[in-house]
Amino acid sequence: MKQQQAYAAAAAAAKVLTVSAVALAIAGCSLFSSDKRKPAELEPNVALLSVQQVWTQRIGKSNPTLVMNVSGNVVTLASADGQVAAVNADTGADLWRVNVGQKLSAGVGSDGKWAAVVTEDGNLVALSQGKEMWRKRLTARVYTAPLVAGERIFVQSADRSVQAFDAASGQALWSQAKTTEALVLRQSGVLTAYQDTLVAGVSGRFVGIDPNSGALRWEVPIASPRGTNDVERLVELVGGVARQGSVLCTRAYQMAVGCIDASTAQLRWTVRADGINGISGDADVVAGADGNGVITAWAHDGGSVVWTSNRLRYRKLSQPLVLGRSVIFGDSSGTVHMLSKKDGSPLNRFSTNSSGISVAPVVAGNTMVVQTNDGAVYGFRPE
Repeated sequence: MKQQQAYAAAAAAAKVLTVSAVALAIAGCSLFSSDKRKPAELEPNVALLSVQQVWTQRIGKSNPTLVMNVSGNVVTLASADGQVAAVNADTGADLWRVNVGQKLSAGVGSDGKWAAVVTEDGNLVALSQGKEMWRKRLTARVYTAPLVAGERIFVQSADRSVQAFDAASGQALWSQAKTTEALVLRQSGVLTAYQDTLVAGVSGRFVGIDPNSGALRWEVPIASPRGTNDVERLVELVGGVARQGSVLCTRAYQMAVGCIDASTAQLRWTVRADGINGISGDADVVAGADGNGVITAWAHDGGSVVWTSNRLRYRKLSQPLVLGRSVIFGDSSGTVHMLSKKDGSPLNRFSTNSSGISVAPVVAGNTMVVQTNDGAVYGFRPE
């Protein structure tokens, strides 16, 4: 009987994911039609902010659901073919590297001690210092990097169910039921923490969860479903999250950008915003690009528009990184663009390689790390 129930659950999960793929293929006709349009011509580069490439590395081919993780001065990253590596951000040297033997669908989560990735066939793999400690079979596909915190590993599946595992033993601690949405996104969702609360994105809402029991503590909507069919009504929060103190900001897929105060479980602001990739921010602005490459910076306090820019229209931009006085994007040609956080004007741009950049750049210490689609990894530092 239990085996029949397991088969039924697996079939249901497969059905949800199949429907999701069809829905996104249909939606893609409108979402990505701009891909065929000519990218905006770039102005002559005037380097107002000097940046030097300090090291290069290589790992296998990447994809947008394999995000880089920063823990102190260590960047942990992964490739689609199963490689996972921890790199010293100062030098680019490997601290450890391992191949888990299967293709990956999500990663990397790490707290510096433990690292976790999820394989395409649904195995959660826990690593420590480059050694595999255990792997557990999951019941649904995963596209969001696991969260490693408090000696536990938290996993959010594509159906937005959440599970917790003991990091040392792999013992399952609790599981929160999946949503009843007909469609799900094949894209990274929101899974983070604020103090002693696990925070996940579920159907357009920030949801606060007790990390010890899985009990729901609070929920705050960023966007609500609207439309007449399942595709139009699809609403999900997408990674990543911009955090300043207790304020968490994110994007609701194709619908909105907004911020909440996690300490009070109150909405601070939300604004209509078309876009499919995550945002970044600091105490001044929250920034992101829509599907056509139009960039908007909103005031962190209140959400008013600070500036918009068409300079990188149709250039297929990555999720940004807000760093110092810059808003930084990678594009499909492999170019890194640094724009002024104040007004969106160009500060500098430089090339990696021609394979393109889909993964958001990260900063560790004084080094900005950029990973390209074909697996080249670059360290850049202000001069």
